[in-house]
Amino acid sequence: MKFVEHIGSIFSGVILPIFFLLGIGALMQQKFQLDLYTLSKINIYYLSPAIVFSKLYTSNLPLSLFGGVLLFSASLAVIMYVISILVGKISRLNLRKQTAFTHSVLFYNSANFGIPVNELVFQKDPFAASIQVCVMIFQNFLVYSYGVFALNSLDKNKLKALLEYFKLPLFYALFLGLTLNIFQVELPEMIVKPIDYVANAMIALALLTLGCQIAAFKPNFRDIHMYISLLLRLLIAPALAFILLKFLNLEGVLAQALFISTAMPTAVNSSIIAQEYNNEPQYAAQTVVMSTLVSSLTVTIIIYLAMQVF
Repeated sequence: MKFVEHIGSIFSGVILPIFFLLGIGALMQQKFQLDLYTLSKINIYYLSPAIVFSKLYTSNLPLSLFGGVLLFSASLAVIMYVISILVGKISRLNLRKQTAFTHSVLFYNSANFGIPVNELVFQKDPFAASIQVCVMIFQNFLVYSYGVFALNSLDKNKLKALLEYFKLPLFYALFLGLTLNIFQVELPEMIVKPIDYVANAMIALALLTLGCQIAAFKPNFRDIHMYISLLLRLLIAPALAFILLKFLNLEGVLAQALFISTAMPTAVNSSIIAQEYNNEPQYAAQTVVMSTLVSSLTVTIIIYLAMQVF
């Protein structure tokens, strides 16, 4: 009985508030038919750079912890990348579908889903929040470096694909935020305040975007690779993360926050860049929407397990 009560408490206190905002986005899409392409531009060129810069600039994380979280995230990313490539090879996916499939497994919603989950689970604990910020930074870097490069290289040579990355503001937000933090450069309020305003809007607008995608969603329940993606993203990734955390002998809030972060659904950004570069946008949106819906159950269970095993 206590298990059911605990699961119910997690679901109502953590998952439902997020899905409430998703519901608002879905309703607005049905009523106003918002332009998803424009929303993707706002996310890529306006919201993501602001939150990455803001979090990096204001972070008080020790470099050792920052490096440790990045090492864990990178190790898990490499493992999931290899698994997704093997599945694609066995399934004989074409290069475009293989890229979209890999992105759906590799990129997870560490920001607009992961941050509110972290805040609600750990009651805005600064240490837990800092861990989630590290994960978010790594995931954003991965999406807008490897992710963009992989999509560009489908139609361009490798050098041109690499140069495309440097056209994105996120690269400069990462570099400036980290550099200014390391050298403790204090920016004037007239610069910091506007950036903070934009960063604070990130979660609400990104969840609005995802809600719009859900409303515009046209499911293809015959695509087996969608189900394989859900399995890898929502169950296999946390299972491998658990093994990796035990191998690294991590415990407490650090292990709990990392474990929960790996259970997040496929990143909205994977669908956003798929639309931006026109690579299997329907499949990308499908994996985002379906993984988000299913994660209402799986994330609840992972949160419960995190509190029991670490």
